[in-house]
Amino acid sequence: MRVETQRVTREELQDLQGGAGSRPSGSGISSDAPSGSTAPDSDAPRVFVAGSAGVSEAPLGTGADRPADASADATDAGTGAGEIPGGGAPREELTLKERRARTREKLRKLLKDGKLEDREVEMEVHQTANLDGMMIPMGMDSMDHNFTEMLQEMLPRRTKRRSMKVGEARRILIQEELDRLVDMDEVVNEAMDRTEEMGIVFLDEIDKIAGERGGAGPDVSRQGVQRDLLPIVEGSNVQTKYGLVRTDHILFIAAGAFHVAKPSDLIPELQGRFPIRVELKSLDEKDFVRILTEPKNALLHQYRALIQTEGATLTFSEDGTHEIARIAARLNDRMENIGARRLQTVMTTLLEEVLFALPESGVTSVAVDRSFVLSHLEAIVEDEDLRRYIL
Repeated sequence: MRVETQRVTREELQDLQGGAGSRPSGSGISSDAPSGSTAPDSDAPRVFVAGSAGVSEAPLGTGADRPADASADATDAGTGAGEIPGGGAPREELTLKERRARTREKLRKLLKDGKLEDREVEMEVHQTANLDGMMIPMGMDSMDHNFTEMLQEMLPRRTKRRSMKVGEARRILIQEELDRLVDMDEVVNEAMDRTEEMGIVFLDEIDKIAGERGGAGPDVSRQGVQRDLLPIVEGSNVQTKYGLVRTDHILFIAAGAFHVAKPSDLIPELQGRFPIRVELKSLDEKDFVRILTEPKNALLHQYRALIQTEGATLTFSEDGTHEIARIAARLNDRMENIGARRLQTVMTTLLEEVLFALPESGVTSVAVDRSFVLSHLEAIVEDEDLRRYIL
């Protein structure tokens, strides 16, 4: 609000003091002025300003009484410090709220666009009690597997102020909110039901516990392991961290190479619990090619990355890959069949000289084709003594 101001003389102030008890009317200020004082011009325009102390009036002077700058900004003088005419919130407070709102919107947009991921922030992080050094009496672990978690829930949770980046803070906040939303009792019940109804247990290398009956030495311990597995496979109640699990409807699958032992070397009770037997065929050249090329972390990809650390590039041609697979299949046929593990020994022998020479040799590119494979492996494959101790 912009108003015009004037210089008020001492006589006019005395006149205003004399008429301070009357409200302004349409004709101006009350006319009961003291004698001897100069009354203000009744025709002079008057302005009423709403201030913090009420409504006041003052005539606007003319001629010499008017200030040189008639359009001076008298907002602070006429309306009070940052107040809006007619009452209401202060202008400074409204402006501060608007600035804060605009700032929050700008920061929210930058946060959504991912431009604040490296900004350092401080936040309160919940800390769990460390019970690693706590001595638990013997036997308590078998009585209650979640004894440590129970103690952590009983102890008060403390918070620590940490400085971290926005990305890490977001992950911590998301995890805390997920922990509040998840009903762990319902999760445990659902997991127990799925385990009992749709659970699958895979017993690998079961041929390692098979041995001739009536023997001595390690065969006795092998039969003991079979007897311990028997009640679980038959169906029983197994104590777990979250309660008892019935194994009556759980599918058990056992697998083994059985190069030395035979399935008939297992105890009869355990053989009866695996009525379906399936024999797998050995890996051939096509299988080795797929193993070398199709997996995400295939052996060829691993060696490319290893050579790249030395500042060189490694490439495998199609005929070179097939030759590596052919040699691995031949070695499995002539020697002990160790399956896909044979590829590791073949690749190590094939690239041994290259890995030893880098980076001092100055080679920047290595191409593995059929001729490269034959020049490094053919002599070893044909020599039985070298093949036995190297490959």
